[in-house]
Amino acid sequence: MLTKRIIPCLDIKDGRTVKGVNFIDLRDAGDPVELAEIYARSGADELVFLDISATEEKRKTLANLVRRVAEKVNIPFTVGGGISSVEDVDILLKNGADKVSINSSAVKRPELINELAAKFGSQCITVAIDAKQIKGQWMVHLVGGKVPTELNLFEWAKEVQERGAGEILFTSMNNDGTKAGFANEALAVLSSKLNIPIIASGGAGNMQHFTDTFIKGKADAALAASVFHFKEIEIKDLKEELRRNGVEVRL
Repeated sequence: MLTKRIIPCLDIKDGRTVKGVNFIDLRDAGDPVELAEIYARSGADELVFLDISATEEKRKTLANLVRRVAEKVNIPFTVGGGISSVEDVDILLKNGADKVSINSSAVKRPELINELAAKFGSQCITVAIDAKQIKGQWMVHLVGGKVPTELNLFEWAKEVQERGAGEILFTSMNNDGTKAGFANEALAVLSSKLNIPIIASGGAGNMQHFTDTFIKGKADAALAASVFHFKEIEIKDLKEELRRNGVEVRL
């Protein structure tokens, strides 16, 4: 049985780690290099580094910062933000990223998923999907949640898988930063429709939320930011609690 993964997320803006609620009201959460090193030592299974304003500001992910983080960690490291070409991915992998995460660029040009999977392998390609439940329908949003689309979450996720993505990072905009728990109903539907791993994101507030997303939401990994950044939950304690609740994790 595959172990479930715990993944701290470093949302980066202007070279600093930030955290908001429902994708807005950002506050500073520290130096990303220092945080990455702490997480690698404290039992995180992977790290995700998202340059959250790269797409909006039409610039590339900070390759230099990626390299500095990669030098400090010995766990898989996914980088996203402003990636729109094979060349972008090549630069990030050469600077120490293990995987890349694409979002807006994949919606705008879905063939990009095929191209990246063919060039670098599916295991290297994560497609992030930010979705919001509106009148009972989960709709995909772009540019850090600012731009709504007509895409349905479940239909888009299926297409993403078919085009060669290795995993999906699903963030519920309704739950993000609320600390009220993950969107487990939507996650369970995704799990029933897909064969690739699904990372749950948005809503972690306590340890029970992680147990719930693995058991009820059928997630393969759970990503969180502020509960880790502000030391509300220690990863070691979380993993011990998950193990007590029958969730297989790497201790």
